[in-house]
Amino acid sequence: MPSNIQKITFGNGCFWCTEAIFQSLKGVISVTSGYMGGHVDNPTYKQVCTGTTGHAEVIELEYDADVLSLDELLLFFFKTHNPTTLNRQGNDVGTQYRSAIFYTTAEQKDAAIAMINTLTNEKVFDSPIVTEVTPASQFYKAEDYHQNYFNDNPGQSYCAFVIQPKLNKFAKEFTDKIKPELL
Repeated sequence: MPSNIQKITFGNGCFWCTEAIFQSLKGVISVTSGYMGGHVDNPTYKQVCTGTTGHAEVIELEYDADVLSLDELLLFFFKTHNPTTLNRQGNDVGTQYRSAIFYTTAEQKDAAIAMINTLTNEKVFDSPIVTEVTPASQFYKAEDYHQNYFNDNPGQSYCAFVIQPKLNKFAKEFTDKIKPELL
């Protein structure tokens, strides 16, 4: 069993897409889709979709920091969504789709801010990064049908036409980081 297990939570758009990408990485132990950052206890997907609960759709990652570094995870976070659009990812619009890093340690906070500063200084994006860096709050696990969504629904049109191309692009760019059974 890994001895250096860390946890971090990312909000980077629809959790179906981000779950599939992060599940594919060597060193990721678990990915759980859920909600964080709001003011309603035990929100439902339907409530979060209204944009009135304040929650973001998130993925909570457990990873082996001896296999996958925090900086690598942050790089993948920024490479797999548009951190310059406020409360929006593609056609998904609302505060629930905001770009957010919910940290659990001072190291994670410092690393996230350093990564944002590096990406900004290197002008990686054409617009300013709007990713919020916030202490992790109560995590609410999403309904069971949201868990492992892509793997359980590969024939669903959203999976086939939105998630699969993103996953293919990601795997092509970071082949050495993908779990061998997925290549």
